[in-house]
Amino acid sequence: MVGFLIRVVVNAVALAVAAWLIPGIRIGSEVAGADPSLAFTVLSYLFVGLLFGLVNAIVRPIVSLLALPITCLTLGLFAIVINAAMLMLTSWITSFTPVGFHVDTFFWDAVFGSIVIAIVSAIIGWLVPDRFDRGE
Repeated sequence: MVGFLIRVVVNAVALAVAAWLIPGIRIGSEVAGADPSLAFTVLSYLFVGLLFGLVNAIVRPIVSLLALPITCLTLGLFAIVINAAMLMLTSWITSFTPVGFHVDTFFWDAVFGSIVIAIVSAIIGWLVPDRFDRGE
């Protein structure tokens, strides 16, 4: 359970960095008159991090398996396109929630956003010990 919560927080931080660096990625409330406080912003990022983690856990393995031949053909570079597609899918899913996560364009915003998210997640994953994943 702790490992799952850590992954949600890592996703939230990675999405926050991507939203900060890339102007086409933004998060905000779709509800009129919502409180723009720090607590609401943190909860928004955690919620989107949870949805992004669920999309990566459920949809991404299926898409990766189906795209395995083209991923091998491009020496793994197609994985960036798959990650960008998962980011766009998360953006579409959050359009049905009060918390809006918007990615403007696929090529520049989603692709660069997926690269930023992968780098930030790798750095945080390197800094956070693995003992939570192994149950020690």
